[in-house]
Amino acid sequence: MKTYDFPDARGHFGPYGGVFVAETLMHALDELRRNYERYQNDPEFIAEFHYELKHFVGRPSPVYHAKRWSEELGGAQIWLKREDLNHTGAHKVNNCIGQALLARRMGKQRVIAETGAGQHGVATATVAARYGMECVVYMGSEDVKRQAANVYRMKLLGATVVPVESGSRTLKDALNEAMRDWVTNVEDTFYIIGTVAGPHPYPMLVRDFQTVIGKECLVQMPEAAGRQPDVVIAAVGGGSNAMGIFHPYIPYDEVQLVGVEAAGEGMDTGRHAASLAGGLPGVLHGNRTYVLQDENGQIIDTHSISAGLDYPGVGPEHAWLMDSGRATYVGVTDEEALAAFHSCCRIEGIIPALESSHAIAHAVRLAPTLPKDKILLVNLSGRGDKDMHTVAERSGIVL
Repeated sequence: MKTYDFPDARGHFGPYGGVFVAETLMHALDELRRNYERYQNDPEFIAEFHYELKHFVGRPSPVYHAKRWSEELGGAQIWLKREDLNHTGAHKVNNCIGQALLARRMGKQRVIAETGAGQHGVATATVAARYGMECVVYMGSEDVKRQAANVYRMKLLGATVVPVESGSRTLKDALNEAMRDWVTNVEDTFYIIGTVAGPHPYPMLVRDFQTVIGKECLVQMPEAAGRQPDVVIAAVGGGSNAMGIFHPYIPYDEVQLVGVEAAGEGMDTGRHAASLAGGLPGVLHGNRTYVLQDENGQIIDTHSISAGLDYPGVGPEHAWLMDSGRATYVGVTDEEALAAFHSCCRIEGIIPALESSHAIAHAVRLAPTLPKDKILLVNLSGRGDKDMHTVAERSGIVL
């Protein structure tokens, strides 16, 4: 089986993935898997999905040559895939529309979600409003504080936002609470997971909806740049924006795939969220993957300036891409991401999300080491409006 063909019928990417959940959730996951198998190639479903992407989200998002920045760096040419221009401001809405359309066909009138940076929560609340569904979003109380603007957006859209006070009060804990809700309300509730993690079929399902990103790039890059990129770069927390742009490029052996994890305050400090670089294989949130854990297998706290990367695991397909050698994963610190954030604002007139700033930072690091005819394509996964308070606070500015 080729890397591109995963997962297998049981949801495994090599030794990763699978289904590790309580018996009470098996019926719901089987129902979801059967319905996705039914509709994923259904012409009517596909047509509605693409209609919504075009007319509601505003796709295709453009690719953009960061020409001035590339000239200043003096090396490879940096191109940005502008997912920040989507309705709601990030890539998350691609997947939310797909799952909401599936929920409607399954007769589910209530949707729930977990969120860290708030973008998945906003996207879920948006599609729930679009389709007249009840919506509940779980969010760690720490993230509620640092993403206040997105919390208000969710409430404006009619969602109930539930702050989670357990554990580290971040994304991991929000996901735990969402799982508990789903177990309790499984008959009428659809859980819209926001990343390529969780039990099968979620890593596959979310990836498939997000591959619209990479599929567009395959068409756009030859038109705009004359050929495909030499390197595709994307930030990796759970990993949906990265998998969305990586997966269509997997068969293109000449294109390097580079995922960028949150190195936080530095890998040697222990205050980071780099699961692939600093973790070990284990089970988290229903799947086997690389997990940040102590010697007893207990999940350890993470740190990133970016709420969306502040997660102690990673999607199982990323674990397999790393082990198989098809993709490479590197770390970028808070400080490096902030520097890239400010440079992108001032040189290109684009305010990127802090998640995306990690990917941009690696491109800025890599570009000067390569010839000017090389092309780096960065997935700019979201815009930075949501991060204004975090950046201002870090800079000592009171808004």
